[in-house]
Amino acid sequence: MSLSGVRRWSGLVVLAAGVVAAGLWWLSRPVTHYQSATVKPGDVEATVTAIGSLQPHRYVDVGAQVSGQITRLFVAAGAQVEKGTLLVEIDPSVQRATVDAGRAALAGLHAQLAEQRAQHRLAEQQWHRQQVLARDGAASGESLQTAEAQLASAVARMDHFKAQIAQTQATLNADEARLGYTRIYAPMAGTVVSVEAREGQTLNATYQTPPILRIADLSKMTVRTDVSEADVRRVKAGMPVSFTTLGSANQEQPRRWSSQVRQVLPAPSTDSAPAGGTTGIPAPATKAISYTVLFDVDNPDAELMPQMTAQVLFVTAQAKGVLAVPLSALTEDPVSGHHLVRVLNAGGQPESRQVRVGVRSRHQVEVQEGVQDGEQVVTSQTTSDGGLRWLQW
Repeated sequence: MSLSGVRRWSGLVVLAAGVVAAGLWWLSRPVTHYQSATVKPGDVEATVTAIGSLQPHRYVDVGAQVSGQITRLFVAAGAQVEKGTLLVEIDPSVQRATVDAGRAALAGLHAQLAEQRAQHRLAEQQWHRQQVLARDGAASGESLQTAEAQLASAVARMDHFKAQIAQTQATLNADEARLGYTRIYAPMAGTVVSVEAREGQTLNATYQTPPILRIADLSKMTVRTDVSEADVRRVKAGMPVSFTTLGSANQEQPRRWSSQVRQVLPAPSTDSAPAGGTTGIPAPATKAISYTVLFDVDNPDAELMPQMTAQVLFVTAQAKGVLAVPLSALTEDPVSGHHLVRVLNAGGQPESRQVRVGVRSRHQVEVQEGVQDGEQVVTSQTTSDGGLRWLQW
């Protein structure tokens, strides 16, 4: 082979080696893959979640105002009662005896008052007689003064008996009221949700009212929700709220009840406040503090029951029919603090854009300015080792 041929072949070999090296570099270079999501209209809701419990909106604990043994208990748990329904009878023996004694004492006082009125009339007649005799000079001034004093004394004794009668009558009224308390009637219409006493049980109402049963109106329920101190400032009266119960968690489409926040109680709930917390003593740093939020919900079908656990969702802000992107697509410029997203261009490469955002949910964010409907925003990216691994294999 001539020298020129050798040189030609050498050049071809060098060129081929260069092509192979370039190919190997191309195949082994890192390759970035972008995962993206489409910008499209949707609804975005900012929410706060919490756990609550249900209780009747209106209920009353029925107790005994007098001591004694329960002789009859006319209702059981679950019974429907109307206002004025007789619920309980307590042995009235002691109260009836007290009333009888009071009536007898009152009758005795009335008899004494009648006697004293007769004495008053006699004293008045004697005083008039002494006045006539004194004008005729047949009686001394001392006799007239004595008759006048006896008349005044009779009037005073009548007033005394009248006062005693009024006092005894007041005591008798109280005793008759206590006698009436031996028959306990329903103060409201509703359902007997619990019974804490039994027939034959002796109640002692000397220092406190012993509870007997609870009546509740189950047509409307109140949800008491414990909201953490980190979220309670976001919850306001009138805010939309919804909840599900644990009993519906396994259903294909769990039933959800909707309402509005009625009240946010200003003090922490008693089970989270430290001892003496109402006196201004700060809570320990490790103590979780929660505040009670109340809202009401109608219960016409009696699906909700007292003490049920409610999984509550407060809607703190919402935007409907707005452009939304996944929250993972949003970043923040550490220098300017502006929000940024990366949008894929026609060549599939990301371009950074500044955007103005609105309502955020746990997974999405409203974009008010900076992107268009249908554009692709980068949510994540991965980098591979290229084709060298494939060539070696």
